[in-house]
Amino acid sequence: MNEHIGSGSDALFEYTFNEYQKCARLLISDENQGRDELIKILEQKNDYSRILDGVLADLIESAGFYPYIIKNDLTLSSSSQKIRFENNRSINIKDKVFHDEQKYLLDLINSEKNVIASAPTSFGKSLLIEEIVASKKYKNIIIIQPTLALLDETRKKISKYSNDYKLIVRTSQAFCSEGKGNIFLLTSERVNEYKDLPKVDYLIIDEFYKLSSKRDDERHQSLNNAFIKIFKNSTPKFYFLGPNIDGITPGFADKYNAVFYQSQYSLVRCNDFNIYKDYADLFGSRGNKARFKESILFKLISGRCDEQTIVYCASPSKARRLSREFANFIQKNKSGELTHNPPLIEWIEKNISKRWSLIDSIKHGVAFHDGALPRHITSSIIDYFNEGLIKVLFCTSTIIEGVNTSAKNIVYFDEKKGKDLSIDYFDYSNIKGRAGRLMEHYSGNIFNFNPPPEKEVIYIDIPFFEQNPINEEILINLDDADIKNKNSIEYNFISSLPFDESVLFKNNSINIRGQKKLLDYLKSNIRDNYVLVAWSSTPKYEQLKFCVHLCWEYLLKDNEKSNQMSAERLTKVTFDYGFSQNILELVKNTYNYNLSKSGKMNDEKTIKIIDESIKDSFYILRHWFQYKLPKLLSVLNELQTYVCKLFGLVPGNYLYYSSIIENDFIPEHLNILIEYGVPKSAIQKIAKFIPDHLVDDEVVRLILNKKLYDYNELIDYEKNIIKKMF
Repeated sequence: MNEHIGSGSDALFEYTFNEYQKCARLLISDENQGRDELIKILEQKNDYSRILDGVLADLIESAGFYPYIIKNDLTLSSSSQKIRFENNRSINIKDKVFHDEQKYLLDLINSEKNVIASAPTSFGKSLLIEEIVASKKYKNIIIIQPTLALLDETRKKISKYSNDYKLIVRTSQAFCSEGKGNIFLLTSERVNEYKDLPKVDYLIIDEFYKLSSKRDDERHQSLNNAFIKIFKNSTPKFYFLGPNIDGITPGFADKYNAVFYQSQYSLVRCNDFNIYKDYADLFGSRGNKARFKESILFKLISGRCDEQTIVYCASPSKARRLSREFANFIQKNKSGELTHNPPLIEWIEKNISKRWSLIDSIKHGVAFHDGALPRHITSSIIDYFNEGLIKVLFCTSTIIEGVNTSAKNIVYFDEKKGKDLSIDYFDYSNIKGRAGRLMEHYSGNIFNFNPPPEKEVIYIDIPFFEQNPINEEILINLDDADIKNKNSIEYNFISSLPFDESVLFKNNSINIRGQKKLLDYLKSNIRDNYVLVAWSSTPKYEQLKFCVHLCWEYLLKDNEKSNQMSAERLTKVTFDYGFSQNILELVKNTYNYNLSKSGKMNDEKTIKIIDESIKDSFYILRHWFQYKLPKLLSVLNELQTYVCKLFGLVPGNYLYYSSIIENDFIPEHLNILIEYGVPKSAIQKIAKFIPDHLVDDEVVRLILNKKLYDYNELIDYEKNIIKKMF
């Protein structure tokens, strides 16, 4: 209780009445400030008189915070209030009541307009995705999200509608043409790869700012092309959602009958703490200043051990190092007590390494999260974090776009993304937006270890529509009538291509000029290199080496290459992994590679190299094997097929090899389990019970009906993961 109130019930009543009256006036004179004051009251509601709960309910209702009526078990007094409350109740999702702005946005979605929505992370935009699905108004729905982790979260939320919709998560899955509807849960790349999409009735693009060429890397091309592809065959309604955006390309909304909706409405407030101001000139990125900054960080988060904290770090290496060092800090300062031993630890020890520092970190309630980790590990870490088993999470930019979670405390520790790219106001706002969890915290805290970026207007360009600038990879997919500048270098190049080459490059969708150069090279050298190019099934080492070098030289752009990888090394790790098909062997080989580049060793350096080797191995697996290399080989396959037929030669066929690399050498009929985040180790154990003529939903039903998730060779972690599929 606040000290100045006194102990008498009259004094408490008077204090409560005055505070509620002040809040009511603010809600009229300054709605934003009034909502902020109301959230403060709710957070400290035990300090106020319960006699006036009816007045508190009136305040909540007047602000439209209807979910908090239920959360606080309050009763509305008047019939008109109850009518408004019921008007905000979802008619499709049981026990869900929308706040006022959610209801307003839903009404827009249900109108004749398409909707482009910008609202804070804690607004609840994604709940409206489920509302759209639950309405069952649309036969074919496409949901595009930037990461497989987000798509997996969405799949779990809407799997309850599987009686009405087939959930499609892979490009090889056939859609239902009769009976059920279809929900396509795909990244933009997979939308472009999906053959013969049906007529789409509704399109949802989450994190739609990734359309922008100014906000994203080369992947913005695939999202623009996905939109073009869908609208060439259909004219669906759409809902775009994202945070902290002030505007979009002028004219886009008018052409597509859309309304841009922007709101700062939130049921969670954020407290700002500028730590950097207390340590002027004492923080730095190197040497003693860096170590001092880290010591202040450790003291801060250890002092809030009862609350959950996410720490933003510039890179995966930084996140992993700080996670390891903070676990050591806890051990030294809390007698080394180990309180957590979740099932993931056993899986790591059996399949990766007993010396991976993540094991010790998790035991101390600490972990890291980045895009290189296998999907089942990231999912488990987020589950443990949401359940409170993990209290501190060191994250990279995945916190901005790769996962839906939040925490009481967010620490803005690094001011970079990677080595050189500065965090801008948009990124910072998204990081800050993770502070506080709707319906769990009334407020969150942001601890700034760096000055926040200057506020700026966030404008999202849509390249295929604005075309200033526009990449050739997008331009080639536009109809000639839709091209605005026919005097550009890009248009002149595209229009100079022979028709059949243009169709070929368009279907392949990446690096148009690189494809053209590679095609010309193959035309000039196909007979001399025929044996190295025209292979099928599984390549010999020299064949793989030759093809990887072609892909590296012609198809990859400079910003897609890295110092840690080369064509020579990519060939070796790919060929070796094809023999072992085992992540443990990849880790060992990467460790030996890293060890060969190191000098004198000690225990601390050994642990560091083990951690780096595991990180590098997972990155190779996720980025190169499961993403880049299969796509590159598929493009090369199309080009060599075209050239071989042109010269009357029998072409090779790389599709089998690129598919097994992408799916981690799991049999094709079990690929659905990879998409559902089941570890390869578990799939291999139950594979013998699943006939190879079964596919997709049939595989899942058999596992459920035969209770294969209880198979005794599975460890607890694997059993839990499989059970979560259902």
